[in-house]
Amino acid sequence: MNRRTFIRSALALSAGMAASRRLGAQAAPAPAPAATPATRFLPLRGGVGIFTGRGGTIGWLSSSDALVVVDTQFPDTALTCLGGIPGIGSRTIDATINTHHHADHTGGNVVFKPASRALVAQANVPKLQFEAAKRAELGTKPDPAAIVASQVYADTTFADVWRRELGGEIVTAEFRGPAHTGGDAVVIFEKANVVHMGDLVFNRIYPFVDRPGGASIRGWIKSLEDSVAAYPPDAIYIFGHGNPKFGVTGGRGDLLVMRDFFSAVMDHVGKEIAAGRDKPSVVGLENLPGFPDFHVPLPNRLGLVLGAAYDELTSAAT
Repeated sequence: MNRRTFIRSALALSAGMAASRRLGAQAAPAPAPAATPATRFLPLRGGVGIFTGRGGTIGWLSSSDALVVVDTQFPDTALTCLGGIPGIGSRTIDATINTHHHADHTGGNVVFKPASRALVAQANVPKLQFEAAKRAELGTKPDPAAIVASQVYADTTFADVWRRELGGEIVTAEFRGPAHTGGDAVVIFEKANVVHMGDLVFNRIYPFVDRPGGASIRGWIKSLEDSVAAYPPDAIYIFGHGNPKFGVTGGRGDLLVMRDFFSAVMDHVGKEIAAGRDKPSVVGLENLPGFPDFHVPLPNRLGLVLGAAYDELTSAAT
């Protein structure tokens, strides 16, 4: 099958899947489709670059002897990405990796899986993906078979580490425990010294903490600290989402800002609980002091973050 025929087939398949599912109401709300999403390819170094469109940032490796993609956004922008990766031509992608299960990182699997030798994710991701789609049925009586059919799941999974030498690059995906979800992978392009963090970093924006999907704020803090310690000081990090002022790439200092934000959230909520305040009182804060770069008017996600911290701290205490 040539590239043009494949893209037509992928368009038809993704359109059919969209007609048979209601996934827009997942626990992590997906942005409304844009008529013409703005897209951009940006090389970083060592053959690694990013693609931005609609959804979580896609990372890619393109060299004369290897092609790798990290995350897949949604079908429309996935098609744009697939067709525009430098040097792809009619080549097959060696591996497409999902950093976690959310729809804005896996919705384009329908496009990338047929074009890839392997679709890789942490072992918890397929179940989390299924459960998220089930919750999205919004009170209906979901048909498990229909939910399975509505998703495109990884065919290659790993518990802790997946590591491959692909051409002149070594690609590693690591699971450091529950954080943003119960199945987050950090993907490292070792020779290029580029690390894709998935949604472990929302760069200067209030994050989404997916407790139904297995999230742990304590685990998230540890994962960020471990990632700072594990990789070279001059590593380039790719982030799932970012404040336009700060972007979706950066350095270890950005990971530490995210760590400090969560530490401040847990400290603030812990003090509120100790003072006898209930959850509705705790989640009403408009913006968290000390983090002005995150600040946006209500409605914003901070209340959800504070609520997740409240639940985590009170469940640990009971």
